[in-house]
This record gives sequence, structure tokens and C-alpha cells, in this order.
Amino acid sequence: MILETHRLLMRDFVEADWQAVFTYQSDPLYLRYNDWTHRTQKDVCEFVQMFIDQQKEQPRTKFQLAIILKAENQLIGNCGIRVNDLEMREANIGYELNTQYWGQGYATEAAQAILKFGFEELGMHRIWSCCVVQNVSSVRILEKIGMRREGHLREKELIKGRWYDNFIYAILDHEWKAK
Repeated sequence: MILETHRLLMRDFVEADWQAVFTYQSDPLYLRYNDWTHRTQKDVCEFVQMFIDQQKEQPRTKFQLAIILKAENQLIGNCGIRVNDLEMREANIGYELNTQYWGQGYATEAAQAILKFGFEELGMHRIWSCCVVQNVSSVRILEKIGMRREGHLREKELIKGRWYDNFIYAILDHEWKAK
């Protein structure tokens, strides 16, 4: 599967992608809002293999795609959509990016593309996402792609011994079409 934007190519993962993923997942800044304290090659190979295995599921309900920067032909992160309920046509999205590429609009561009795929190709009615309240960059991305904050979950996530609040964001198909 391939999605394309102005600057990005988003495609299914292949085994060789683990090296680029290992590079960014080893960065302490990347790990800040993550359960992991460090990543091993084995961890990352299993992480990538999970996405490869999801490609074979029938019906396919999880689409976690490698984000490739076209200009450099470089894997810089991943972005995906996971169908939570086929009958209710609901899914959630998530993304992660190599810290060297933060602040350049790549995550927003990828998230917009995955939303479009979710509404136009998968026929979703509601797409949601959550993020740690302190992750201001992620909050901005979700708002830029048209999602609205629906909730504030107090002390929802325990990360490295500290409780974090989460925001829940969502967008409905008719809201997305109206944009």
C-alpha cells in the first residue's frame, strides 16, 4: 500500500526498515513520552515485524505505514490508522517521527494523508487520537488536521513512573468533508 503527499511517500513496512526505525527510536528525546527507556535491535525488529504481519490480516484493519521523505529517500517515521469498530466505522490514528525532522510539518502532512485514507478509502465515520497533554507538538498537529478536543483523561498513562494526563481528539466524516 502506498500513499503519496507533496513531500512524502507513505508505504507498507519491509524488514530492512528496522535500521532507520532503530535510529530514531534510540533518541532520548523521542523516548520522552514513551514507556520504553531504551530500544534494542531485537525490540525494533519485532516492532517492524508487527506492522509487516498486520499487512497480511484479512480483512486488514491496521495500516501502519513508513514515512519516507521523497527528497532524501529516507525513512523518517511512521503513521497509521487502526479500525476499532467496523460496524460503527470508527478508527484511531497515530504517528511518530525522527526528532531531526520535527517542526517541519511532516507529521501534519502524514496525518492529513492518513485521515484522507480513513475517510475516503476505509469509509470511516469517526477518527480519533489521543496524546499526552504535555506533548504540545502533537496537540498542535491534531488541531491542524481539523480534530477537536473531546476529552481530558486525568492520569491516564504511567510513563517511567510518572502519571500523565491525555487529551482525546476526534473528527467526524462530515467535518472532514466540510474542510
